[in-house]
Amino acid sequence: MNQIPTIILGGGFVGLFTALHLAQQNDARPIILVEQNDRFTFKPLLYELLTGEMHMEQICPLYTDLLKGSKITIVRDTVKTIDLSQKRIVLTLGQAYDYGNLVIALGSKPTYFNTPGAAENALPFATANDAMTLKMRLQDCLQTAVVTKDPEQRSHLLTVAIIGAGPAGVELACTLADLLPVWYDALGGDYEDIRIVLVNRSNEILKGDINSRLRQTAKNFLSDRTVSVELLLDAAVTAITPMGVEYKRMGKADFLPAMTVVWTGGTEPHPLLKTLPVTPENRNKRGQLQVLPTLQLRDFSEVFVGGDCSYVSAEPQPATAQVAYQQGKAIAYNLKALAEGRSLMSAQVNLRGTLMKLGIGEGVANIFDRVEIKGELGHLIRQGTYLELLPIPIYNFKTTAEWFTDGVLQRHQTPSLHPTKTGRTPLLAGLTATLASFLIATPLIWRAAQPEHFQKNMESTGLPTLMDQLVPETVNQQK
Repeated sequence: MNQIPTIILGGGFVGLFTALHLAQQNDARPIILVEQNDRFTFKPLLYELLTGEMHMEQICPLYTDLLKGSKITIVRDTVKTIDLSQKRIVLTLGQAYDYGNLVIALGSKPTYFNTPGAAENALPFATANDAMTLKMRLQDCLQTAVVTKDPEQRSHLLTVAIIGAGPAGVELACTLADLLPVWYDALGGDYEDIRIVLVNRSNEILKGDINSRLRQTAKNFLSDRTVSVELLLDAAVTAITPMGVEYKRMGKADFLPAMTVVWTGGTEPHPLLKTLPVTPENRNKRGQLQVLPTLQLRDFSEVFVGGDCSYVSAEPQPATAQVAYQQGKAIAYNLKALAEGRSLMSAQVNLRGTLMKLGIGEGVANIFDRVEIKGELGHLIRQGTYLELLPIPIYNFKTTAEWFTDGVLQRHQTPSLHPTKTGRTPLLAGLTATLASFLIATPLIWRAAQPEHFQKNMESTGLPTLMDQLVPETVNQQK
């Protein structure tokens, strides 16, 4: 007799990790993952895709590669309807599935808050396609600017406005403030003509965010880039046109000419959530669905909701990779427990700190809100930590090894216009970075390739326990 499947909607962090953990637990029921894209997107590393520090195959692996050898079936489609009462979903291409359990992990999309012209004229930055589209736009602007005689037109081409000074806006601004000068200098232009403007409605960057404690560090790095990032705070964007940004500041209307406008000003949950029979009191103002501590949807115990689609009223969590990873693991555990009649567990999410990219080859790692490591070493810790979160050990091992090799051989590296900015010689800086890369990458590669051997040989040092706290072990692929 055919068993009714567990269906997972969305192949982001929550959906993919739920599927992999569930397969690892040898759950007898079929697992169907519905995802429209052919590649997983590791969003925290999209900046590295933009700069060329890492390549597409490292950051956006194919689902077929990630799921190879598992019993997970991936269906390339989007969801048309969800019928919670009939336990049935219908896909856009017409296929319908009945489910025994459902996981809603559809993620979010950019929201423009009804700002006129924003959807048409601003570029989002949430997918690999977004990153490549932005890259092409920027390169076109630079190539046009270098042959433009009119100073005003050249300034327009060389101005980039980033809307929203949350983590994504800050990280993107820092990255572009190092990257664009390199590109423009290579074309023969004067890189000091480039303007990167970070526009924010609030009077502070990173306001109300988990990264807010890094505010001063972020400000320092924003000003200390190859070209300093300009902060336009207390500026309410009223419209975005093909020519730039209209805004109000202190009651006065103004205009920022910019040929490139990037929107990082906010997201909203997947619009399909609005169609579900969930009462208004079980939704927040963003449209997320309130779930139980077990991540079950209220009144529908067979349905689990995670990531950007859900919230637990008592414990609001930031939309970060580490939260999504832990939610995926908890949902998989509870699905198995529910099937076996065991008690479910609350999804305990342990925030181990925050990581930010603050320029090419520079970053900050705030560990347990106690230790802040910044600069090149902060960048290496961020990179190594995210690589260890890649979905399966064999892919994790391969990508971490490539990252380490690239660092030693300086492949996929964007050159700096100021190699001696920190006061060290290029040789000393290179040796320092190589040594730090080796110290960070070696245990990561060892644990990814031979987890049991690593645990046995290093247990007495306490390193496995520390790494489990900083970087949770990734999912073992079901063979």
